[in-house]
Amino acid sequence: MASIVEFTLNGRRRADAVPGNRLLLDHLRETAGLTGTKTGCDGGECGACTVLVDDKPTLSCLTLTATVAGRHVDTVESLGQGGALSAVQRGFHEKLGSQCGYCTPGFIMASAGLLRRNPHPTEHEIREALGSNICRCTGYVKIIEAVRFAAELMASGETRHA
Repeated sequence: MASIVEFTLNGRRRADAVPGNRLLLDHLRETAGLTGTKTGCDGGECGACTVLVDDKPTLSCLTLTATVAGRHVDTVESLGQGGALSAVQRGFHEKLGSQCGYCTPGFIMASAGLLRRNPHPTEHEIREALGSNICRCTGYVKIIEAVRFAAELMASGETRHA
């Protein structure tokens, strides 16, 4: 049975009829047409499906859409504004934080969530915040450098948005 779920998605209010067993990942990709959020393991183990719910990194493959009623959901599509990359997107681009790119949206969202909560993280805090995300192509060094660079961009005022 479907119910109406109202929430804010990437800054815009939505009201959708949603079956009670509908995963947020499927809703984002199939109903909202936002395919930046990736399906990875389908079991909450890889982090490719990470989105922000009220600025907290959340695995959309384990989250029922009904549970985001009244909340704010941000996907990777929300980050760049006016054609400019966010600090995290720019960090991943300039510091070569992605290889094949499949895991990148999840890493970017987990990183954005970290920087929204803690704009000056230590390397340990970065590693801890990204510990739920898996990349099969890198040794994570470039990813950590990308997040550090994003924090520097924000601290310098060059860009305000994680």
